[in-house]
Amino acid sequence: MIPGSEQSSRPATTSRRALLGAGAVTAATFLTGSTPAQASDDTGISARLAALEEQHTARVGVFAHHLGTRKTVVHRADELFPMCSVFKTLAAAAVLRDLDRHGEVLYRVVHYTEADLVDGSDQTRAHLADGMTVEQLADVAIRYSDNGAGNLLLRELGGPTAITRFARSLGDPVTRLDRWETELNSAEPDRITDTTSPRAIAGLYGRLVLGDALRRPDRDRLTTWLLNNTTSAARFRAGLPATWTIADKTGSGDYGTANDVGVAWTEAGDPVVLAVLTTKPTLPDASYDNQLVADTAELVAAAVG
Repeated sequence: MIPGSEQSSRPATTSRRALLGAGAVTAATFLTGSTPAQASDDTGISARLAALEEQHTARVGVFAHHLGTRKTVVHRADELFPMCSVFKTLAAAAVLRDLDRHGEVLYRVVHYTEADLVDGSDQTRAHLADGMTVEQLADVAIRYSDNGAGNLLLRELGGPTAITRFARSLGDPVTRLDRWETELNSAEPDRITDTTSPRAIAGLYGRLVLGDALRRPDRDRLTTWLLNNTTSAARFRAGLPATWTIADKTGSGDYGTANDVGVAWTEAGDPVVLAVLTTKPTLPDASYDNQLVADTAELVAAAVG
């Protein structure tokens, strides 16, 4: 467990190194795109997810895969949903893979002005006078979902479409980013830009945390940032079992859009790749529905775990 992590109150059943290595063999099949075994619907999860959608006037997308049991839950897994801030993990990973070679980029200080900052930039605004290193920007983009940091990472990469190219390089033909923070969170129904699917984004996170998309030191660094995430206390960290260890990233937008994506390790150390994407296409001014994400995660954990 990472000292200072929001998860530090959760029981630590295995070391972080053991968690990072868990599922390496079974991950290979899942992460290379072959179809994983489907979970039987003995739990009635399809009907329960449909009931949650009706109860919350929402559309819910789920892809979850337990790499030990190979049980899988899918619900609207190939439909498009607004991506929102879950892109920030991809931005940090792209910096690690494509820009940094020997630490020279991570440790470079980036200076910026008030004009570079948007709503939701508390961490970057606090360092307006002295700037932040690229590593610090990646950290706060994931840990606090800082929007200014997200945009500055995109600037380092050459703009939002760098995320689309990064996704394509990892075999994902679906995920795309077209705009900057905070416009990318507008989440209008039927929008194609700035979207992903539950299956696609779960596959990307799985490859980044459990696969070989990054060198081991970079994979460890990215996973540490995700383990230290502070924004999902009312989402995955409220819905998944208290004994699971969670490395995740949230995203939120208009139309009540509330997402959470990541990798969780069961008490036994088995990894579960999980994406829950939700939106309320008929309610443009709806608030983020954290409870919907937590309830969905709870149902999915029971079905696969």
